[in-house]
Amino acid sequence: MQVAFYAPLKSPDHPVPSGDRQMARLLIAALRMAGHSVDVVSELRSFTKLPNFEDRERVAVSARQEVERLSSLWQASGKPDLWFCYHLYYKAPDLIGPVLAAALDIPYVTAEASYSPRRNATGWAETQILVAEAVRNAAVNICFTQRDMTGLATNIPSARLEQLKPFIDTASFHPDPIAHNPIRLVTVAMMRPGDKLHSYEMLAAALALLDKRPWTLTIVGDGPVENEIRALFSAFGDRISWLGQRNADEISALLSEGGIYVWPGCGEAYGIAYLEAQAAGLPVIAQATAGVPEVVQNGVTGFLTPEGNVQAYADSIASLLDDNDLLVSMGAAARRFVMEERSLEIAARQLDALLRNSMGGSR
Repeated sequence: MQVAFYAPLKSPDHPVPSGDRQMARLLIAALRMAGHSVDVVSELRSFTKLPNFEDRERVAVSARQEVERLSSLWQASGKPDLWFCYHLYYKAPDLIGPVLAAALDIPYVTAEASYSPRRNATGWAETQILVAEAVRNAAVNICFTQRDMTGLATNIPSARLEQLKPFIDTASFHPDPIAHNPIRLVTVAMMRPGDKLHSYEMLAAALALLDKRPWTLTIVGDGPVENEIRALFSAFGDRISWLGQRNADEISALLSEGGIYVWPGCGEAYGIAYLEAQAAGLPVIAQATAGVPEVVQNGVTGFLTPEGNVQAYADSIASLLDDNDLLVSMGAAARRFVMEERSLEIAARQLDALLRNSMGGSR
């Protein structure tokens, strides 16, 4: 199929790295691996931080221009077989795809759509209506987490839903077991206000409870609150290695040299980085929050601790620092989990089957 791909929150070609951009690229790679031709058909960001009229109207005008541009383009070159929208939600609805899909009579598909009724009372009712209509009319809505699937099923009961578990491209990870440094903790995360900063705060607090144990921490990432985060860890001195932003191959190599992946994951949708760490053979210590249980098997590939419980988080790190046999067995299980269940190759087959099966129910 010829797939028109669109990500209203952030284009896969956006210059700033993020989990959203990475998953968009992974979906494109999976579609292409399955034999489909994929074009990113628009760079328009429909995201607005606030629901004020001026910002929403500005986006709406740009969206209408995109509809006209693509309509003219496809009138000359032929329409695509499918519109694929990744990650629409109340702050970033798809203002282009539903209009074109209806006009051109092609199937409309979403991935990682979400709907939260509590947003209607905070000024987002109009964009929520757009999200609900898009989901309701989609040939299929692909959910990465049970949380999102339940939210859509509860609020949009007629929506056609399927689940595709989060996945990664494992090609950059070493095919053979690697001798890890068992006391080296690793974190890979952007340094932004909000949930990311809260995770760094929780990690620093947990490590303070482990000060007498022999550990080091490698931190990969940068961002606007880097100075504030450095201050959180200043008491640990040269135990902390600050590596800044690194590319994908560098990150996979750094993970392979580590022992335990530590990231609390406050507000984490699910976390691709957790899958990458496990592919490198690192057990994960995270919180049992949001979609994280979709990517970490508690007690098997790592530990998921109660949300906000710093002591429990520190105790889980300590249990692996104190028991190398447990660390090694969990790391091996983590690697098997990703390689055998969450690889790009597996996801490509599953995604292709979902799309082909859904076409019978499309317009």
